[in-house]
Formats: sequence, C-alpha cells, structure tokens
Amino acid sequence: MELADIDTIAPKGFLDPDEGRALFELARQASARGPILEIGGYCGKSTLYLGMACKVNRGILYSVDHHRGSEEQQPGQPYFDPELYDPLQSRVDTFRFFRRAVEEAGLEDTVVPIVAASRVAARMWSTALAMVFIDGGHTYEAAFDDYVSWSGLLMPGGILAVHDIFLDPSEGGQAPRFVYSLALASGLYEELPMVKTLGVLRRRGPGQVPPEVSSRRDW
Repeated sequence: MELADIDTIAPKGFLDPDEGRALFELARQASARGPILEIGGYCGKSTLYLGMACKVNRGILYSVDHHRGSEEQQPGQPYFDPELYDPLQSRVDTFRFFRRAVEEAGLEDTVVPIVAASRVAARMWSTALAMVFIDGGHTYEAAFDDYVSWSGLLMPGGILAVHDIFLDPSEGGQAPRFVYSLALASGLYEELPMVKTLGVLRRRGPGQVPPEVSSRRDW
C-alpha cells in the first residue's frame, strides 16, 4: 500500500504528511529491533504510518489510547469534532474510527490496540520497546505521565519521538516541548533532526552516557 492512501483511509488527525513519513522511516528501522508503542492513536492516522512500517519487518505496534479524546477535543473546546461524539454515551468515542482505519489498511495482524489510559497500560509493562511515540494529552500532567511511564522502557538505541513541539507558545501548547526538553536535559538521549513539530531523540547506551549521568542510581 502506498503511503499516499493514508489520508484517504484515516482523514481525521493532526499529523503533517512530512511528519508522518518521518515516523514511517523511523519505525521501519526501529521495528527490525523490537516492538513499537504509540500513545495517542486518535482516529488512526499516525497508527497507519507506524503500522505500515512495522509490517515491513513483521513487527508489532502497540497503540495506547483511551479513545475518549484529549482535553482540547471535548465539547466546547477548539478541536471538538461532532462526528466523534457518541450521543448514546454522551462522550467522545474515537475507537470506531480507529478500528475502521486499521481494518481498511490491512494492519489487524500488526497493530495491537490498548484501550486504556497511558499510565494504566504502563503499570505492569515489562517488554522493552524499540520506539515510543508520544502524542497523547497536551496538558503538562498528561505529557509528563506519558514520558515517565514509557521512556524508561526504551532499549539502548531506541527512538523517543514527541509530537507537537512548538518553539513559539502562540502556535501551540508547551507540554510536549517540556517533556522533550526534560528528556534531552537528562543526558540519556542523543538529539536527532526535528521534522516540523516532530522531535526525535535516540536513547544512548551505557557506554555513551556522560559520567555524571551513568553514575545515577536510576540508570
């Protein structure tokens, strides 16, 4: 399947095509080493980019999302979409759109949906991950929870990608930029080139970590 089909299969979403192609290339390399996990599948656009890359290597993508919409997607908020609102439940429900996109893309044997809050899904998780893509809630609390819940599960050389990093606060919320800066300041990551609002970091191995970092107890 050509990547150009993604916007047809999953038209809803906020992922720029250049960012999507970057995710595909990162995931194509990472999925040869181990499973990938995304936080914030929404209606499946990023899931298709990542999932198609995983399929190349017969890999697995875990997609974690409670599918009730983030804070800014609720009724009365700037990114509310009435098509995603279920009047019977009186709640946002993106899972039906997500599942349809995964089925139409032929990724049911590649994508494993985890319908739960990120911190709940991570509570007993022990599998090392080759890549983590953070694109969940954009409050500071939600972004920080996603970072601390999953970043420690990255294998050496693994990729930590964070979406919606805006250098100008007038262009968007600063929570993703905060966790990206936090990760970079830890000394545990090598900074790779950004693609528009997509920040990319590579987890350093023990021999690559500065001495003042490698001596910490949490390494």
